[in-house]
Amino acid sequence: GFHLLAGAVLFVIGFILFSAGVFGGGDAKLLAAAGTWFGTTQTLPFLTFTVFAGGVLALCIGVWSLINMKWEVEDVAWTKRLRNLRPNVPYGYAFAIGAILAFPQSWWMGASG
Repeated sequence: GFHLLAGAVLFVIGFILFSAGVFGGGDAKLLAAAGTWFGTTQTLPFLTFTVFAGGVLALCIGVWSLINMKWEVEDVAWTKRLRNLRPNVPYGYAFAIGAILAFPQSWWMGASG
């Protein structure tokens, strides 16, 4: 029952983030599925690791987008493009990293030792 509760709460949170344009629909569903899998006991560590992994991922993608942006110093429009820069961040990777770190007794963490 607590696993379903965690999944339902994370589904509502994911739906809110989807409505705000932060997440895609698949990310919201994946968050709810992970909450159902982890339950209430491991959801907080999962979310903590996911937030940190997502922050690092967003930072890396933001820097990469700035590096690859076509700079035109003579053109004033580059400041407008910089303000409108919204790179797509694939949060599925952050969810996967968060899940692996929150569940260390899994086969993928025990395979190395």
